Amino acid sequence: MATQESQHESTQQRRTGRRALLGAAVFGAGGAVLGLSGTARAAGAGHGGDGLKSLPVPTIIGHRGASGYRPEHTFGSYQLALDMGADIVEAGDLVPTRDGHLVCRHEPEIGGTTDVARHPEFAGRKTTKVLDGVSTTGWFTEDFTLAELKTLRAIERIPANRPHNTLYDGRWEIPTFEEVLKWQDEQTRKRGKQVWIYPETKHPTYFRKQGLGLEERVAKLLHKYGKDKRNSPVILQSFEPTSIQRLNKLVDNPLAVLLSSANSRPWDFVETGDPRTTADLVTRKGLREIAGYAQGIGPTLDLVVPKDANGKLTAPTTLVKDAHAVGLVLHPYTLRNENPFLPAEFRKGTDGDAYGDAFGAFRAYFATGIDGVFTDNPDTGLLARQDFVNG
Repeated sequence: MATQESQHESTQQRRTGRRALLGAAVFGAGGAVLGLSGTARAAGAGHGGDGLKSLPVPTIIGHRGASGYRPEHTFGSYQLALDMGADIVEAGDLVPTRDGHLVCRHEPEIGGTTDVARHPEFAGRKTTKVLDGVSTTGWFTEDFTLAELKTLRAIERIPANRPHNTLYDGRWEIPTFEEVLKWQDEQTRKRGKQVWIYPETKHPTYFRKQGLGLEERVAKLLHKYGKDKRNSPVILQSFEPTSIQRLNKLVDNPLAVLLSSANSRPWDFVETGDPRTTADLVTRKGLREIAGYAQGIGPTLDLVVPKDANGKLTAPTTLVKDAHAVGLVLHPYTLRNENPFLPAEFRKGTDGDAYGDAFGAFRAYFATGIDGVFTDNPDTGLLARQDFVNG
């Protein structure tokens, strides 16, 4: 059995290797920090299999697939994101079933993303729970076996903004994380190009208290499919820093800490009495701490460029510079085409499902030096990147 000292040394070596890899991704990928031209940044990115260095910069990440066009977290959405050319597919948000399987849903409450309300046999499963301090009513994945969930079908989560997506309601079932890993390999073979995914552990403290710890289940599947290495094409993310710290001990994958609004507190901090907020995590001290166990951060776009009282962009913060200074990549979230989701100056008209000037919004955020972005519209993001790198 390894001694505690040797285990610590091994952990430190892994972390040093990760930071070296990340430094190459940030600096060697063509100047997100050094201020080189957009063309130079893209040219240095490459398309090989050498971990994060193989990803173009800025990286276009299909948020829950191509969720601007298909119900999110379905193979229809994931497949379309690849067909559009997304560099990474966020497949998926991981929540457990009662019998311990991991499935891909935006939240454990599935009343708004599946047709469960239309299944009279599950009417009695509707309940109210406190999810990270919020009273939530609906149907929860942890109250269903996988076999039961497989009888449900996905529906559009925000039909008011995406009525066209309701055309596909009922077409796809809920995918499991293991199915996603198999799909990733299948698509990599078919396309002759490595497919990347970016799964997230959802509400890990909540589920751990129920005896359904997420990190060990994620690590077991990644190990089974040989995707738990430093250069594996799977980036893991979570809004709870302790979940990322736990994953850091279980796997060697690239890791990212998600960051919500500045005045929010990660739920694991609330549970343990840690008084820090997101504002503390994005200080230089907080970022240095994150860089000790993760390779990147996924901040909300408002942490990169705040908005004024009218919803218009103001001056960028120092977050990009500060994160790059400690070797962290930034993949903020989420850019969408529809008016309600855009900064006010990029909206056109007042229709909630009409497109605004999404290209202008992408351009504004790319100009800050971010390394990539989550978007519901990968095709728009790729065209915007093309415009950006070509000046």
